[in-house]
Amino acid sequence: MTESNAKDGGPSKSQLKRESAALQKLGEQLIDMPQARLLAIPMPDVLREAVMTARQMKSRRALYRQRQYIGRLMREIDASGVQAALAKESADQKQAARRFHHLETWRDRLVEQGDALLGQLLEEFPGADRQHVRQLVRLAQFERANDKPPAHARSLFRYLQSLSPKTPDDQTGRDW
Repeated sequence: MTESNAKDGGPSKSQLKRESAALQKLGEQLIDMPQARLLAIPMPDVLREAVMTARQMKSRRALYRQRQYIGRLMREIDASGVQAALAKESADQKQAARRFHHLETWRDRLVEQGDALLGQLLEEFPGADRQHVRQLVRLAQFERANDKPPAHARSLFRYLQSLSPKTPDDQTGRDW
């Protein structure tokens, strides 16, 4: 494209370069992604094959060329589906991280404050077994006080995970 195209309403050369670099970066994300997640993303077979080939390459120069090829393929296809899938996956990972941190906070607060928080816990997790939680909390407090490995604190965390829905927004309407 020439400068006249930018004046005519078309994208500028700089804009085209930015878009190309963004698509190449998207292709690099596909290369670095775990295979199970990669297979779940809808994409043309030629792109999937190129990404799988790049994952097996050891030579830095060959990998560089393969990344350039993937970038070219990304420019030739409609990459909006791939972008949407990666954006959804990123959002899901962020939500899972928020859930994880929320449960960690609950565990830490329970170990610190003990029975005082049990009522609040039962409000948030109505299916919780009061006696089991109380026992895990006391054992975790004992471990902490005696500088022992936090086996019961981990058990408490796993129990809280079992009570928490996998997608918190579905049942509580909250964004953790």
